[in-house]
Amino acid sequence: MADPDGRFTLWGIEVFLAAAEEGAISAAARRLGASPSAVSQQLSGLEAALGAVLLDRSTRPMKITPAGAKFRKHAQTIINAAAEARAELALADMSGLTTLRLGMIEDFDADVTPRLLTSLATTLRGCRFLLETGASHRLLDQLEARALDMVVAADTGTELGPDADWIEVHPLLVEPFVVVAPLGAIQPGVDTATQLQALPLIQYSARHHMGRLINTHLARQNLRLAHHFELDSYAAILAMVAAGTGWTILTPLAVQAAQPFHPTIEVMPLPFAPLERRISLSARAGVLQGMPTQVAINLRDLLQTRVITPSLAAMPWLKDTLRVL
Repeated sequence: MADPDGRFTLWGIEVFLAAAEEGAISAAARRLGASPSAVSQQLSGLEAALGAVLLDRSTRPMKITPAGAKFRKHAQTIINAAAEARAELALADMSGLTTLRLGMIEDFDADVTPRLLTSLATTLRGCRFLLETGASHRLLDQLEARALDMVVAADTGTELGPDADWIEVHPLLVEPFVVVAPLGAIQPGVDTATQLQALPLIQYSARHHMGRLINTHLARQNLRLAHHFELDSYAAILAMVAAGTGWTILTPLAVQAAQPFHPTIEVMPLPFAPLERRISLSARAGVLQGMPTQVAINLRDLLQTRVITPSLAAMPWLKDTLRVL
C-alpha cells in the first residue's frame, strides 16, 4: 500500500490503471478480485504519495485528471517493466526444463516459428522441443488435455468460457479477413461485391474454426455465394485463385505464407461488413511460471518485424486493422 511519505507499490499502480480503464471503483474491484474498499484505499494512498488527485471520483464514470493522465503513461511503463522482469526471472528458474511441447498454427510455419524456437533454444539449452502444427481448435483441445504445454492459435471463444480458470491467455495479434482475387478480375470503378458474386468462391474448410467463422459472417450479411471447392490448405486455395478459378476470403497471414502466388493475385478489403480474428498464446495457468509471458513478449516483437511491417509495406490500407496487441 502507498503511504504519505511518497512511497507506493506496484499493486497501487495496478489498481490505478484498472480504475482509470474501468471508470468505476466497483468495476475495477471486480477486475482485480479485490473489494471496493481496498481499491478505494489504494487509490487514496497513491494520490497521497504523489501529492496529486489522479481520478475525479465525483463523476460517473470517473474521469482521469490532467495529473492522472500524465502519471498514467509512467504507470504503464512501470507495470510493463515489472512484468518483463518477473518473466525473465521465472524463465531463469525454468532453465532445468527438459521438454517443451509447443503447438503453433500453420500460419507461422515459414518464418516466425523457426525464429521463436531458435530464440528459446538459446535460453533453454538442455530442453528438447516438440512442435505440433494444426488447426486452432485441435491445438487448444490438446492443451486442455495436457498433450501440449503452450499453444499459439486463433481465439475460438471456448478458451474464455465459464470454466476458463485452467488457462492463461496472452493476446498477440489481430488481423482482418480480406478478399483475394485473380489479378485483374475485379475492375476498378465497378461495385466490388457485385463482381465477386459473379465469380466462384473457393472456401476455406468449415471443418476448421476459421472456415466456420467466415461462413457465419457471410450468412449474417445474407450472402449466398456459389462455391464448388472447400479446401483446408492456404497454398492450394491461393494456387487456384492465381489460376483464375475463383476468389477467396483469407487473412493477411495466410496470404503472406504463399509468396509464389503474389504476382498473380490481388488482395483487397472485404466489400461488406469487416471481420477479424485474434491470435493468442495460451498455456495452462501457472504451470510454466513466467515462461508464457516471456514467450509472448518475444512473439510480439517477431510478429511486428516479420509480419506487420512487410504486410503494411505491401498493403498500407491494412493500417489500424492489422496490429500487434
